[in-house]
Amino acid sequence: MIEQYMALAIQPTMRGAEKREDIKRNIAHISDVIDAAVWLSGIEMPVRLITIPEGALQGFTDELFDWDHQYFVDHMAIDIPGEETELLGKKAKEYNAYLIAQAKVKHPEFPGRFFNSAFLIDPKGEVILQSYKMQVFCQEHSTVPHDVWDKWIELYGYKLDSFYSVADTEIGRIGLLVCQEGDYPEPARGLAMNGAEIIYRSSAPEPAVANGWWELQNRARALDNTCYVVAPNVATYYPSQAAELSVDTFGGQSMIVNHHGEVISNHKYGSGSSYAGAIIDIESLREYRERSLFGNWMKDLRTEQFKLIYEEPLFEKNLCMNRAPLKHKDTHEIYRQHVRKLIERGIWVESARSKK
Repeated sequence: MIEQYMALAIQPTMRGAEKREDIKRNIAHISDVIDAAVWLSGIEMPVRLITIPEGALQGFTDELFDWDHQYFVDHMAIDIPGEETELLGKKAKEYNAYLIAQAKVKHPEFPGRFFNSAFLIDPKGEVILQSYKMQVFCQEHSTVPHDVWDKWIELYGYKLDSFYSVADTEIGRIGLLVCQEGDYPEPARGLAMNGAEIIYRSSAPEPAVANGWWELQNRARALDNTCYVVAPNVATYYPSQAAELSVDTFGGQSMIVNHHGEVISNHKYGSGSSYAGAIIDIESLREYRERSLFGNWMKDLRTEQFKLIYEEPLFEKNLCMNRAPLKHKDTHEIYRQHVRKLIERGIWVESARSKK
């Protein structure tokens, strides 16, 4: 039996790193926020899960300043395991908790490339799960598995664990999503179909927080899959290490959503470091999945009829087998080609304004 426990969605101030050494400064700050959050929240229930948002370690310097991909590999991308995961592992050991974070990382099988990765550290301080972000928006330079599809399948096979890996832990089964992966129903469903009970979904920028997309998506992913969603977001953002003024680029609202799609904790203020905390009851989730005939939707899936939706490819695979991801201008054109493809197929209708 899994006892109830406290989960934390840490909401740190973010400073854009300009070299790998800067990451240590950010981890030191994150550690201070974790200390405060555990000290207060642990009064209610033991803290067993600590989550850190996307960008908290490195910032988004490469995206903001349109860095060259190889430059980021050489000067900023980290190794897993490595010095940074060792520092975070010390916090996991200190509090006997599982800890989830994100970073842009090197991959030993893809020299000259970096990927966006979420990772889970156990209470012994060891990395026990690592996922690679599969969906990125048009400003991000990360390589994704689909960009190197043929090699990825050769290395990892074509199965759920190749893309939607889940860790079976003493606090429940945990899967990982990063930012834009939560914008679509499919990545969360992939994790759920591979057994996930808790889904980490990190970070979203404005205006997605203020206009309600962030909360809507987090609640939908939880409700769709009868899962908890633990969703840390960033507090205020200093674009560089030397910046004197910060910008509330992300809007905060770190939140935790239960398996009924109900927000059970939400830190609505975004301009200062803080956290959201809530009690996780895995046994309640498991009982609901077992006993309910309405609300645990996955049992109803008639999967054959959904395969038709995705039979014809849209986004070209293997784009980065022989080159690195491109800078913003060229990447934007690739995305616009996909818009045109949807119109040409008759899936979308061209607007009257674009015809003028």
